Amino acid sequence: MQWRSLVIGLVVLRLSVSCVLWLAFGLGPNLSLGFNFHLNFNLHKLDLLFREDKDTESKDNSWSQRIHGPKYEETATTCAKAGGEQTSKKKKSYLRLFDGSKDEYARRYSAFPDALKSQMKEMAREMFYFGYDNYMKYAFPEDELNPIDCEGRGPDVLNPSNININDVLGNYSLTLIDALDTLLVLGNVSEFQRAVKLVIDTVSFDKDSTVQVFEANIRILGGLISAHILLTDPKQPFGPVSFEGYDNELLHLAHDLAVRLLPAFEHTDTGIPYPRVNLKTGVPPDSINETCTAGAGSLLVEFGILSRLIGDSTFEWVARRAVRALWSLRSNETGLLGNVINIQTGQWVGKQSGLGAGMDSFYEYLLKSYILFGEKEDYQMFQAAYESIQNHLRRGRDSCNEGEGDPPLYVNVNMYSGEIMNTWIDSLQAFFPGLQVLNGDVDNAICLHAFYYAIWKRFGALPERYNWQLQAPDVLFYPLRPELVESTYLLYQATKNPFYLHVGMDIMQSLEQNTKVRCGYATLHHVVEKSKEDRMESFFLSETCKYLYLLFDEDNPLHKSGHKYLFTTEGHIVPIDKRFREKQWDDLFPCEEGALAEPESTHLSHPSNISNCNRIPVEQRFALPLKSVYMRQIDHMVGLF
Repeated sequence: MQWRSLVIGLVVLRLSVSCVLWLAFGLGPNLSLGFNFHLNFNLHKLDLLFREDKDTESKDNSWSQRIHGPKYEETATTCAKAGGEQTSKKKKSYLRLFDGSKDEYARRYSAFPDALKSQMKEMAREMFYFGYDNYMKYAFPEDELNPIDCEGRGPDVLNPSNININDVLGNYSLTLIDALDTLLVLGNVSEFQRAVKLVIDTVSFDKDSTVQVFEANIRILGGLISAHILLTDPKQPFGPVSFEGYDNELLHLAHDLAVRLLPAFEHTDTGIPYPRVNLKTGVPPDSINETCTAGAGSLLVEFGILSRLIGDSTFEWVARRAVRALWSLRSNETGLLGNVINIQTGQWVGKQSGLGAGMDSFYEYLLKSYILFGEKEDYQMFQAAYESIQNHLRRGRDSCNEGEGDPPLYVNVNMYSGEIMNTWIDSLQAFFPGLQVLNGDVDNAICLHAFYYAIWKRFGALPERYNWQLQAPDVLFYPLRPELVESTYLLYQATKNPFYLHVGMDIMQSLEQNTKVRCGYATLHHVVEKSKEDRMESFFLSETCKYLYLLFDEDNPLHKSGHKYLFTTEGHIVPIDKRFREKQWDDLFPCEEGALAEPESTHLSHPSNISNCNRIPVEQRFALPLKSVYMRQIDHMVGLF
């Protein structure tokens, strides 16, 4: 009988403990040894236990509560305040739960020896050439390399509706053109010259290929323009790269392609272009009337440079007209744009506003167009768009490196109401920290980058979509995208913090381990299982490898030449040159046709071209860019522990 009493007593004790845990933490029967509980309410219930003053001003700085809103009041105090409050008893916080292993982060991410930096630079070089050499051996003159079967890939002529392939591949040696300037970044002048001659001798755009205007612009037009500028640049930052007999053939090819893209801008009531054109015949008869904001509004950099190189305003005019048309259709309430629009009616078909697919490069090119061309209206639009993003998309605590609550995160919202539409973010949004660096908002860039890096650490890649509420991927593939690497590189240029060298090393080692195959690097079909697809997209060589190499090459001419350069959304290099701020025509849009009005009381603080290192406190340059407690919090929020 004694053992029965003992068993009953243990059962009662366990039930009592479970009840207490459920009431206090919301853990209940889901409590596990891994402490892997959802963050939507539980951590904030823990915070209630530490709260000493429940009458403070409330503030919603939590995005982990999803759409349901706050379940209790949160204080607006920060970790440290000036004056007498610093000496008062500090308010305890659930963030204390993450404060125990801060030295672990400092030890892991502090110094990065020069020898290791040289080793990583060589690893990035070898990664590029393993992909490039195999493309030239097995795939050229086709568009892409199938790295598993060691074969070339062109348009899917048997299935014209396969836009995943046909939007990008136009039977014009895509990978070679996209990678031209990367050869110069790696210092291979002889191979660059050979590749340019191959393009001149073999590439023609007189093809029965229906391609996406956006992809042809950023990959092909941008690659040709960048290579031409670097060939003819009198400064020759990469050494003597020009060769005898070059007669602007790359520029002529770029002009020919741009002319073939122009029909997309015809016969639209809004001036917003059709998404696709046939390079021989123009807009297909069965073309849809819907396009995404990024696709229609991210043509201005390449079209604008082309116009200013050849003295023909047509290309910049149509690109700028499309941007202005999209901008005029933004919400009056929030200032936000949607992601899909009808080019004839101007009605928003997709009302989601975010920073990822369908939206990303629209914002990017507003700022980069201003930096290149000096057109004030571009920066006015960017400044207004950025303010709307901060007001309606940003969730979390006010400061990245101070305060209570969830880390900053940018969510997808309804363009009219600002209400959250879903709980996923996509991998393309990882570009945004780099754009924030360009705009001087390094603090916010640090936090958003850390969130994406935590996702990378968990999966060894970035899933195409990640559900922050479920802590799991929604779309599982990873096509070797460069956005996280790009932001890592730009943050390192802005801060010189060795943390970002460690991030780059982690990314490169993951790529080597998870994506390397017989003849190149393959798309991950499933980021958890690490199964692969037989495709190596051209941006792997034009962007991913380029940014990885530049991250570790402190002495690259791009960093040491004394000249300023900008990267297009495809990673192509263009100089910030006064000739691009000069034009041979009058203003494209006179004031009476609706040019943007000057803000009445706002003084525009224009960004610098690449980084704002003076915005980083001196002491922060020699420590982790994000405090250990916040790094650990983010790692927990993506399920790393």
